[in-house]
Amino acid sequence: MDKKNTLRAGAVAAGTTLMMLLMSAPALALTRDDGDDPGKGLSVINTIGLYVVTPIALFAIIAGLVIVLDKSRKKA
Repeated sequence: MDKKNTLRAGAVAAGTTLMMLLMSAPALALTRDDGDDPGKGLSVINTIGLYVVTPIALFAIIAGLVIVLDKSRKKA
């Protein structure tokens, strides 16, 4: 019974993903719009800092606050 449900869930997930890919329109990012004024691109260091280091640091800060402020632990 579990194998049947697993296969059904996989088929639904695959079908949903396929339909979303087929129905999405192209981004058309190569054509400029009126008033479009793109800035400079990010360097490699800025990109890594923004998309790798910052989320890891935020996760560590939030996890640390949860651990420190956890009141459910019994004091010995």
